[in-house]
Amino acid sequence: MKNRKLLVAMVALLAVTMLFFAGCAKKEQVIKIGFNIPMTGDIPKVGEASKFAAEMMKEDINSAGGLEIGGKKYKVEFVYEDNESKAESAVAVALKLIEQDKVIGIIGPNSSKQAIPGGEVANDNRTPMISPWSTNPATTLNRPYVFRAAFLDPFQGPVAAKFGTEQFGAKTAAVLYNLDNDYSKGLAEYFTAAFEKLHGKGSVVAYESFGQKDQDYSVQLTKIIASKPDFIFMPIYYNKVALALPQAIDLGWKGNVLGSDSWGSAELVTLAGDSVKGKYFITHYAAAGAKGKTKEFIDRYNAAYGYIPDDVGALSWDALGVMVTGLKGMKEITGDIQKDRTALMESIKAIKSYPGITGTMKFDENGDPIKEAVIVKVSDDGQFVFQKGVAP
Repeated sequence: MKNRKLLVAMVALLAVTMLFFAGCAKKEQVIKIGFNIPMTGDIPKVGEASKFAAEMMKEDINSAGGLEIGGKKYKVEFVYEDNESKAESAVAVALKLIEQDKVIGIIGPNSSKQAIPGGEVANDNRTPMISPWSTNPATTLNRPYVFRAAFLDPFQGPVAAKFGTEQFGAKTAAVLYNLDNDYSKGLAEYFTAAFEKLHGKGSVVAYESFGQKDQDYSVQLTKIIASKPDFIFMPIYYNKVALALPQAIDLGWKGNVLGSDSWGSAELVTLAGDSVKGKYFITHYAAAGAKGKTKEFIDRYNAAYGYIPDDVGALSWDALGVMVTGLKGMKEITGDIQKDRTALMESIKAIKSYPGITGTMKFDENGDPIKEAVIVKVSDDGQFVFQKGVAP
């Protein structure tokens, strides 16, 4: 009897052991991708848009059984880290994702102020990074591991200068920019150079800046209004637009204002109210009137999260799509994280063209896409309505 109980116990133990090893054998293979995004700080809506778009794509990938690489299927796992909209935090986040989380690649940072130092860390550690939204050339320059999904400011500045000239019949302009922000400062410079090339030196009649923590721009705006420009160019983030535009109107400004792609947040109209209606800005896609895959993305995002996705959401979808395409193009996942990161970088560089929802991208030697800019007008009901596309 005792021997029989012992035999039963041994059989049961063997069965449990076999199940354990069978479970281990069937353990899912996982690829980790990191996200260096601002979920707090000045522009949390930017981080939210990136995360929401990413969650949609992750659902698509994993529900289909994962990514097939070298004949094997891999589920994707996303690691979201908050860079707090700060350059120093973006550096710390990049290091954590690379060294602790062992991600194969990174999406973000979005803003150039964080993407430039974050890109330096990614490149130094030979980890592929794709910034959805950064437009400053320094983000990718001489950094083979760093890419982007957005057009560049050397292209956007002349687009703004030409559009302002044609749309407003302008011969003079003024600029209001954020001195503490690499993106804003750089784009202000590119615009000024392009506008003065069209209209001569001194045609930018006022060139005013403010600091990141400033809330009152009345001194700068008073100088701008006194210079009587044909329009004001504001390459500033949407949260700053919500301060600058109402203040300009209160000071008596009734003229034209042109914004940059940093206006393109789903919160722009919520924060800026009526002051932004009727204004134009340059961006990466127009939600109103979108068709095909772009409309499918917009409708699905809106159904899931309750609002129309802004350009950051769409660009994040495209940035992640480029990284996924790179992963699919790899011959194998070796398990050696550094080898796999380098293989991913090489696979991304080999992508000749990517049909994104913000436009078809062809990458140059710096990892920058050659793509069209879009100019939209904020309608009376707060929609971003397509006005025209401008090709490089």
